[in-house]
Amino acid sequence: MLLEIRDLGYTGSLSHLGRLLAGWHRAGRPVTVDAATTATPNLIDPLTGHLVSPIVAAALCVKPRGLLTEAQAAKVDAFKTISPAFATLRALAMRFRGILRGGDVETLTVWLHDAHFTTLYGIRRFVHTLRQDLAAVGNAITETWSNGQTEGQINRLKTLKRAM
Repeated sequence: MLLEIRDLGYTGSLSHLGRLLAGWHRAGRPVTVDAATTATPNLIDPLTGHLVSPIVAAALCVKPRGLLTEAQAAKVDAFKTISPAFATLRALAMRFRGILRGGDVETLTVWLHDAHFTTLYGIRRFVHTLRQDLAAVGNAITETWSNGQTEGQINRLKTLKRAM
């Protein structure tokens, strides 16, 4: 099945595909995959001609234009041309970053609406997760304090515990 889906343009791993299909299996529904939502173009670095890793692409997607080096800005511009999905994701990420930094909860509602109607599955899942506790998200936007450091340490300790 993975080979058939890869022929349609899917570039993800078998584990990601399994996670996507698990929900349909549990629900007892027939499994269908829309190639348009799973296909992602390979992003090629315009300077070197090498394939860009998803981690590098993600970092370029969330980094503001003012913090990009000249080479990174060229990559971002090339990726926007190659992939409309990258352009959409970058625009949504920059807007969300602005909402977090600006402290305006009202703009979050508009962002959630726009992001919900995108074709990007990961963004739609993110919107679904945010909507499960909008009060907490609103507090994260408006409050100046955070318990992120504490949660990070707890997560690190749990990871170490599992590894033992």
